[in-house]
Amino acid sequence: MLMRTDPFREIDRLADHLFGTSSRPAVMHMDAYRDGDHFYAAFDLPGVDPDSIDCTVERNVLTVRAERRRPTGDNVELVAAERPMGTFTRQLFLGDTLDADRLEAGYDNGVLTLRIPIAERAKPRRVTVTAGSSNGHKQLTS
Repeated sequence: MLMRTDPFREIDRLADHLFGTSSRPAVMHMDAYRDGDHFYAAFDLPGVDPDSIDCTVERNVLTVRAERRRPTGDNVELVAAERPMGTFTRQLFLGDTLDADRLEAGYDNGVLTLRIPIAERAKPRRVTVTAGSSNGHKQLTS
């Protein structure tokens, strides 16, 4: 077998690994949306073992970590290695309007979905308006 040597191949491979390509992104892609009284964040994690996923919240910073490993074993022979492997991390800054203490997480079909309730103090509420000067303040005169 004849192989051509490309002196820039290793540089291209390293740049693709760090910055990603259209077919192999280097980041954990996410969709985020609000539906009613909940905020959702969905992360694409295909081929990740659910036991390797770790979600933590510290001071309104949500950190998601996941690891994708290559198959190993005595009889495993790697023929091509194009899928990104290793540990993927993504951080989100959660606003004070979210109740991070009641965050729920589920993993299905390669998608990690986080469900975060909107905090009660952030929900719209009705304010009662009273008539008259019974509120204790003097009426302004000019």
